[in-house]
Amino acid sequence: MAPKCKLSYFALMGLSEPIRFLLSYGKMDFEDIRYEFEQWPPVKTSTPYGKLPVLEIDGKKMHQSTAICRYLGKKLGLAGENDWESAEIDMAVDTITDLRLKLSDYYWEPDEAIKQKKKETVFKETLPFYLERLNEQVKENGGYLAAGKMTWGDIFFAALCDYMNGVAQFDITKDYPNLASLKKKIRELPAIKEWISKRPVTNI
Repeated sequence: MAPKCKLSYFALMGLSEPIRFLLSYGKMDFEDIRYEFEQWPPVKTSTPYGKLPVLEIDGKKMHQSTAICRYLGKKLGLAGENDWESAEIDMAVDTITDLRLKLSDYYWEPDEAIKQKKKETVFKETLPFYLERLNEQVKENGGYLAAGKMTWGDIFFAALCDYMNGVAQFDITKDYPNLASLKKKIRELPAIKEWISKRPVTNI
């Protein structure tokens, strides 16, 4: 019997979209619970560490988005075949997370003057630094981020692009053809394409 999955997150793509992509890829039916921010306070105490996302499978709760993605990657045959390949995937995912955090730090900055300073650094320095290297990495791995094959890291990247594009307000892969090709390849996988066509529309 297939596991019963319940994914809880806010009403946006954010950290949960890679999980949704992986669940969709694996054809794992899941309940997609989305909280508005005003609904969050009373729910917070029911989560393991007062944070989302939380994935519940057969009554067992998992937290930490990357750990959830890694678990699903192994379950779906998208992990490394040995310790080195697994490390390659982890390094790629952690690098993408570093980039996401830099973008998020700028996007959620409440002080407008500070935000403008951060914006200049992010767009002139941070994005080119990371994207040039990731673009070359994909080229060296035959069109993928690690291990010369499709892994959960590629799905993680393609899913987070939606959030990062929303923050940047443009397609961050537009000047990086290898990354653009990888994103397109993942998004055109039938099960993921189907998910994208039916998911709720949000900016980030």
